[in-house]
Amino acid sequence: MQTKTKRITRRSMLKGSACAALGTIATPAILRAQSNELVIGCAGSHTAWMEQIVTPHMKEAIGVDILFEGTKSSVNLEKMSSNKDAPYLSVVQMDDPVMIQAVEAELLAPITSDPVPNMTDLRPDAVHMEGMWCNYVQPWAGVAYNTDYLGDGVGSWTELWSEAAKGQLIIPSLQNTEGMWTLFMSAMLGSGKPFSEAQYEIDIAFEKLEELKPNLLSVYTTMSQAFNLLEQGEITMLAGNFSSYTLPRKATGVPVDLAAPSEGIFAMPSGICLVKGGPNPDLAAAYVNEMLGPDMQAAIADFASSVPANTTVTAGAIIPDGVPIYAPDWSFVAANRREWIERFDKLMAV
Repeated sequence: MQTKTKRITRRSMLKGSACAALGTIATPAILRAQSNELVIGCAGSHTAWMEQIVTPHMKEAIGVDILFEGTKSSVNLEKMSSNKDAPYLSVVQMDDPVMIQAVEAELLAPITSDPVPNMTDLRPDAVHMEGMWCNYVQPWAGVAYNTDYLGDGVGSWTELWSEAAKGQLIIPSLQNTEGMWTLFMSAMLGSGKPFSEAQYEIDIAFEKLEELKPNLLSVYTTMSQAFNLLEQGEITMLAGNFSSYTLPRKATGVPVDLAAPSEGIFAMPSGICLVKGGPNPDLAAAYVNEMLGPDMQAAIADFASSVPANTTVTAGAIIPDGVPIYAPDWSFVAANRREWIERFDKLMAV
């Protein structure tokens, strides 16, 4: 039975944004007794700020050396599954729908407040399935565009289907969670229904996506490559992009911006979890605690233009006014995603 998701309001999004006040985790003696290296799985698009902000903080705060493996959430899931008997990842940061699959496969260890006291400062909806994972940051997603070519921005998602967009658009694969935004918006535009109902109209969504094919330069599985084409003006729009990726690039002077089209934008909470049986569990818990604490929360939110998870932190992204903010029924996504990916790849011939 499908459970319909309520539309997220701007107030609830800002209230509910993730994880909390800095606390001491493990004694220095415990930390010194273990190897001081952790292998962390994270999104490929997060690697830059992870290395710039998180790595030096963790070295100073808990004396750990971090090795990041940046890739898609689905690939991180495959790594955990294929190495279930001998995990090498200690912590994984990935999207909520993939977290659900990881819980079902019994790949995660619960996060508890004794080793991770900062989780007590999270808003309630940022702690999932009795602590199997927490949301640590929440970017919003819209349509990235090149400001040299689209000076007026992107006012509507329908512009992706316009004659002017022929050959000027790239969308994400459904292998990437951000690909879901174009799928769900296709369902809304194709069905004419509100998001709460349209997200379940998947056949209509694929029919509308097929109409988009003449406008596509390509479909990406690696965001950085597609974004380079946007920066260079090889395309004018990149659908479903995040505030945590586009807005930091804009801040460096690159001619890009992120549009919040009139039909709405999407909330994309990013999760953090402990790998069941992973190496250095005390250090792994210390890492999670730091990621949920106010210092890291403020630094990540400011750098990545995202809404922090910690309720004691006010830094981060300004959520666009005047447009609806949606979050899908992630259980529905998790149950059907594999089938959707196969269908999408066949439709788009990727």
